[in-house]
Amino acid sequence: MASTTHEIVPSPDIYGPGTFVDKDFLAVPDDAQRVFEFLAKTTPGFTKDPQIWKSVKFDGHAEPMIPGPLKAPVVAAALHAMCGVVGNELLEARDGAKNRTVSINTDQAALWLGSVLTVNVNGFDLTAFARMGDTSKFFPHDFEKGVFDTPMRLRTTAIYPTKTPGVCYQLHGSLHAEPVLRAIGVDPATKCATPDDAYRVIREHVVKYTADELEMIMLKNGFCGSICYTPDGWRQTFMGKRLESHPLVNYARQIQAVPTPPVPMPVLADKRPLAGIKVVEMVRIIAGPVIGTTLAAFGADVIRINCSGLPDINALQLTLNAGVRTIDLDINKDDDLARLRELIQDADVFLQGFRPGSVARKGLGLNSVLEMAGKRGKGIVYVEENAYGPDGPFYERPGWQQIGDAASGSSYVTGRSLGYTDGTSVLPPLPISDMTTGLVGALGALMALRDRAIHGGSYHVLSSLVAADTISLHPEIGLYSPDVVRKNAETFQWGVMKPSQYVTELLMVVLNGWKKVYPEYLAENSPLMTKFQNSYWGPMQLLSPVVRLDDDAATPHWTSPPVPHCHFDCSISWL
Repeated sequence: MASTTHEIVPSPDIYGPGTFVDKDFLAVPDDAQRVFEFLAKTTPGFTKDPQIWKSVKFDGHAEPMIPGPLKAPVVAAALHAMCGVVGNELLEARDGAKNRTVSINTDQAALWLGSVLTVNVNGFDLTAFARMGDTSKFFPHDFEKGVFDTPMRLRTTAIYPTKTPGVCYQLHGSLHAEPVLRAIGVDPATKCATPDDAYRVIREHVVKYTADELEMIMLKNGFCGSICYTPDGWRQTFMGKRLESHPLVNYARQIQAVPTPPVPMPVLADKRPLAGIKVVEMVRIIAGPVIGTTLAAFGADVIRINCSGLPDINALQLTLNAGVRTIDLDINKDDDLARLRELIQDADVFLQGFRPGSVARKGLGLNSVLEMAGKRGKGIVYVEENAYGPDGPFYERPGWQQIGDAASGSSYVTGRSLGYTDGTSVLPPLPISDMTTGLVGALGALMALRDRAIHGGSYHVLSSLVAADTISLHPEIGLYSPDVVRKNAETFQWGVMKPSQYVTELLMVVLNGWKKVYPEYLAENSPLMTKFQNSYWGPMQLLSPVVRLDDDAATPHWTSPPVPHCHFDCSISWL
């Protein structure tokens, strides 16, 4: 089905309705090349020149590096390669030089999916860092604010069986578990000694409801949550059909905006593709920050807006603030909102990951920002990341990584690969939808900036969690066969994976497997890592950007280490 050289066949009896599996195994680098060419062909605005496609080289081990049948590292490697190609186009727009190359290590692309926890601080990896006790003391602000400090709060976000036979539901606490628990009849003050005890208590209540009843409870209360669909089940929903009508890399010139002239790429001492580009980033957790830190690696000056009054996950500051500057603004305060608008006034990119209606009410919606850009006479790129895509009835519905996994069918397929045949679903073992959503958003921003440099105008980029998950389930991508999954499990000896676990718990399972098989990748002097001797936290290393260009000076890299949220004074100016 996929091509004359690699056959992919339906696999409903293996992984469930709407799934497709490789007939024969293809080595990961070769598969990445194949998927790269498929995405290149089907992505509007991406080059269709086969000679440029041939400038991309993939290398790495033949065998997959993560548990289960999903080819997320293959997809990630292909998307990184696409970013590299567009990076070279931006360089060409600056200096006219052609025939540049892109190199991608597929092992590094796999590690990148778990990179939020591959950081090493003061000689300790993040596992040891966490064992030091209350990690909030390592941060100037405790952004978690107790959101995970009881077993009940932790297990509010988990997959539960429902009254509907064979259908599970992804419950999500959204960093504020108590209202969600009350909505399903659970007393948030219930004392539980362990997370397993909390899971049993919550399960006893969830199973009283059908999957549709739970969906309605979440909808009417404005909570996120999702039925754990099969891949075919999701495609048959109205939202699934709406999302499928849009390309994965969803960017477009905004014809309603005031016409503005081309904006040439700046010529600076910094040779990276986005040197001189200014980005305002207003996001939380993983997907949005991945966009910002990726653009920073490509050379952009990124100012990240945090609000110290909103919860976040402390450990993410150690990786996802690499190369960016962070300030504290509360857009509910007039002075802070005015300061944000000042920054946007001079920006090339505005990146936001909040619910569309909420930012629009503050005058930061798409058309309001386009109007600002029109008045200044220079186009802007408005980048948005959300859960469900650019339109449809769920457009403004909140969502997190786990919602993308559940809605798309990824959790269902993962459960099937672990031997469950009763509909039991399990999260994929890495924050795949978050990381992929961020990478797709960064690719869209790169393409939009390229087009602005050549054609002028303003652009809208939208990247969604569910779309990022569905691409790995596409008939042209395929899933690994049970034999490949089995061999992979024998190699890495993965630990237990089950429906109750939070994403970080599953990620630790993967990290432990990597440490056993490829300890050199995570070692202190790993060639895949970037070292900073003088970070806020002391000496640290984190996974380097995946894309390599033929010019080391132009290859994406960070020039500054991660900093805590709200680190700089809000009066900082652009570089």
